[in-house]
Amino acid sequence: MSASWNWALLLAGALFILVEVALGGFAGFDLVLIGSAFVLGGAIGLALGNPVVGFLVASILCVLYIAVGRRWVRARLRTPGHTPSNVDALVGRSGLVTVRVAEHEPGQVKVRDEIWRAVPAPGAAAPFEPGRVVIVAGVEGVTLQVR
Repeated sequence: MSASWNWALLLAGALFILVEVALGGFAGFDLVLIGSAFVLGGAIGLALGNPVVGFLVASILCVLYIAVGRRWVRARLRTPGHTPSNVDALVGRSGLVTVRVAEHEPGQVKVRDEIWRAVPAPGAAAPFEPGRVVIVAGVEGVTLQVR
């Protein structure tokens, strides 16, 4: 075996890291950590001049990460008390009218810290003037239906 196998480990590891970073962490940082194991194995193999040691170090680090470290990393990436971010979580929340909402005249409503386009919900007693508190009855696209 030649030292070029150590370079192959280094390049493969760098490619894994690059793909993960370029695609925004789509694999939950698994590729970054496995790529780092490859890079470390290749570097150690180059330093010792022995590709077998490089492959052995990379293999041990990858197995350790998959067996033990993956759960730990995933637990650290989760945020406690995560607030749902999809628009369906808005239904039932109250909001403050900032721009008049009337039939055939969409307005704006502030829900939490976000301003949303809003229309009256079917059967709602519209219009709603600025300053009035409304309840989100539904979501259609990016428009809230309020009552």
